[in-house]
Order: sequence, then C-alpha cells, then structure tokens
Amino acid sequence: MIALKGTDLFSGAKGTGVPFAPENRSVPFNAPRLWLALFLPRFPLEVLGAERAATLPVAVISGTGAGSVVVAAGARAESAGVHVHMSASAACTLAPDLTLVPRDEAAEAAALEGLAAWAGQFTSFVSLVPPDGLLLEIGGSLALFGGLDTLLARVRHAIDALGYSARFGVAPTPLGAWLLARAALEEPVTAMHRLPACLAAVPLVCLDLPARILESLRSVGIERFGDCCRLPRDGVARRTDPRLLAYLDRALGKRADPRLPYTPPPTFQRRLSLPGEVRDTGILLIAAQRLLLELVGYLQTRAGGVQALEWHLAHRRSPATRLTIELVTPSRDAGHLLLLLRERLARVELAEAVVYLGIRVRSILPLAPASQDLYGEEGLVGGDWRALVERLRSRLGRTAVQGLTVSAEHRPEKAWRCCTPDQEAAGASPSVHTPGRPLWLLDPPEVLRTVAGEPFLEGRLHLARGPERIESGWWDGHDIARDYFEAQHASGACYWIYRELREQRAWYLHGVFA
Repeated sequence: MIALKGTDLFSGAKGTGVPFAPENRSVPFNAPRLWLALFLPRFPLEVLGAERAATLPVAVISGTGAGSVVVAAGARAESAGVHVHMSASAACTLAPDLTLVPRDEAAEAAALEGLAAWAGQFTSFVSLVPPDGLLLEIGGSLALFGGLDTLLARVRHAIDALGYSARFGVAPTPLGAWLLARAALEEPVTAMHRLPACLAAVPLVCLDLPARILESLRSVGIERFGDCCRLPRDGVARRTDPRLLAYLDRALGKRADPRLPYTPPPTFQRRLSLPGEVRDTGILLIAAQRLLLELVGYLQTRAGGVQALEWHLAHRRSPATRLTIELVTPSRDAGHLLLLLRERLARVELAEAVVYLGIRVRSILPLAPASQDLYGEEGLVGGDWRALVERLRSRLGRTAVQGLTVSAEHRPEKAWRCCTPDQEAAGASPSVHTPGRPLWLLDPPEVLRTVAGEPFLEGRLHLARGPERIESGWWDGHDIARDYFEAQHASGACYWIYRELREQRAWYLHGVFA
C-alpha cells in the first residue's frame, strides 16, 4: 500500500505522510473547470486478482452468513445472472459452480490511494471517491496533453495497462462527472448548459443518497435524475430530506461542491495480493508490472526517479524473500525496471510459493525530462551503457560488475582501483596518464628467461623504448625500483617489461599491449 498512513508492510511501523504545499496542488485560477470521474465497477474483484486466477465464475461478497451480498461479479458470473447487491445465496442458486471470495476493504483502500498517486501524472488535483472511484480536475491539463480526446485516450490506455476496468464521466461539476460515470454515460459534457439534459437519464440507483430518500422517491414513481429535477422544489423541501435538493444542486453546479485533494506521500510503498500461491516467475512479473506502472505515475507526479527499489516476496511459512535492485542513475522507465527484476529473479531460488508482492522506494531523486528532437523525431541514438551495467548487475550480482578509475600513484599495480561504474576519476596526477602504458597488466609479473643478460620470451625481445624508471612506495613497505621498457617480439607482439634494479636485476613481463 501507499505508506501515507497505516502499517508499514516491511517493518510494521506506523507511517505518516508529509503533504505537499497547498499551492502545488491547486487548479490554475484561469483554467475552466472540467472534471473526469473514474468509476471502477469491478474494483473489489480486480484488486484481489480473483477473476484472472479462477477457472469458474467468481464473485466478491461483503458480510457473513445469510446477510452476505455480492459487491462485484466477474464476466462469467454476470452472464449467469449474478449482479451487484444480490444476496450470496441467490447468486449461488443462479450459478451453482460460483466461487465466492470475501471482500478485502483494506486492500481496496490501499489500491485506491495507489491509483490516486498514479493519476497525479495527468493533473495537479486528484480526489478520492471511496470505495471505488477517483475525480480528476482536468481543465488545466487539456493544453498540456493536446486536448480532451488525447487526454482521455491516454488515461484509458494507462488504466487498462494497470488491469482495471473503468467507466469515464466528464462534466463541469465533480458530482455531475461522477453520476455520468456511474451510469456509463461516457459522452463528455463540457458546457454547463448541456449538463441538466445529460444528467436527466441517470438512474436513481446511481445517486449516492441514503436508502430512505431513494425509497421515498421510488414510492412516488421517481426513477431518474431528471424526474427528481421536475419535482416542485417547495414541496420537496417540505416533504423530503433537505439533502436531496443540495445533492441535485451540487450535481448541476448551482451549489459549491468542494473536494478534498489527495496528497501523495513522500515515499512510495505498495503491496499486491496474488491470485493464490504463485511460483511462476511470469505471473510474478505481471503483478510487478502493475506495481511499477503505479510507481511510474507517482514518480511523474513528483518529477523524480528512483535509484534503488526494494522488492518484498512474502511466503506463507518461510521468511520473506527481499530483493534490492540498484541503478547507476535515477530512472522511472517501467520497462527497464521490470527487465532488471526479471534478471534478478532468474538467479533467485524461492523457498516456497509467493502469496503477495510488495515494493518500496525509500528515496525519490530529481529527474529532469529527456530532451526531445527539435522536430519531434526519434532519431538514432547510441546504446545506453548505464542500462547495460544495471542489467549485468541484476544478472551477475553487484560485486561482479565494477568500474575502473586511476589513482594518484606511480606504481603500475596501484595506479588504478575499482569504483562504481559512473564514478569520475578524482585526484589522479597528470603523470599517471603517461602514454605508453598497457591496459593489460599481469598479476603477478612473470619472470623472463635471460640469455647473456638479454630478456627472452619465445625468442629475443628487442627494447624499442625506455627506460622509464619508477622508484616509489617507501612509505608503505611496498617500495619498488624498476626500469620499464617497451619490448617488441619478432612476431610483432609488443610487451611492457621491466628490469629489477635490486638484488639479481632480473627481467619481468608486466603488461601486454593491444
């Protein structure tokens, strides 16, 4: 779950969110108000992933015993006649092979917050409509995304990729947009004067009003929103609950309808229940992709990227498997992050099946958007060495892939050191970069055979250049005194050899030139 509040799924500690400054979450003053409502009719089912794993009709129920009712039904269950608000016993009568899954309201609340954080990539103002919807103020986003049609297409594509089925509603008022989405009236309404006619067809069951008010309206033949608007206001005010008129006025824009903005937490933390016990890496990666898409939306909201991801694979009996994916530079590329996880899972042997998957990001780093071509063309670009390093580290382990940098040291065997692949060389003296040094050094140097004091290596070596005298290291007990030469063999091979200036003055092969 997103760790704004509640229990930290990794440590069990209580988490608190620090909201952004209000001015950063506001709607532009001069932008026309337009609201996009996302209604998720199968949200309880999709949060659990129950339908994807089931081979039989499936439905999610709320309550226990004789009072349990259906809150979401899969496509196969609906084709058998099962629908929302039906009692569980009646549903089983219609579909004897129906699988009933208990509702997980905590998972739904966490998933809805995750969706709200994800939706921040499309707007600066997102509001929760628990338990199964979101409201996005998109009036200030139309110019950025190239118009309403383009924006709706992008939202539709993105939410489909997350695995949720959604109904859209677009209207100048938040409640109007929500009612249109509930009633599956997806034709956008952008002008206030068109709103009454478009809302008139909304069925009474879509109105979020107390059951007592709805029953009293049905008793006098009221079936739709338009029927409510045709009632005499004075009579409605005297004979019904005053909340009815306030509700109608909010939907039509005649009364203010303030909405509480959702403020994403400073860090991202989310868990996803799996459809049963999973050992298949492919299924784990499908679940991981859903979490990564939510993460990417959250990162776009924060204009940031991640350089380390923590994955939490929970088992029923064994301790959880924890994986850390580290990157060379911050990124929010879902495809690349998924590839790194795939490489890492390929070399991990799970103790047992996984029951849920969690992800946590401790630190969000600034990430500037990539520069675009002047004419909007992709162009040809070279390979990204950072992506290669990250993939090799995921496959082989962090210590198996290192960078090299020079050190301020004259002794050849100490003139370099391992470093992180993106680390710049620091503190190296200019003399270290003296030309004529080979990249391939032998460790340890190999003693050469000598004939009449001349070095031999499968034949006599001709000293082409030198000597270069190196005397250093007296301060650490590893001092050397050597004369280095470039030596050529009759075959054309070029070697870097030296003669020890102490004791037996032997010759050594220390490096090979390319």
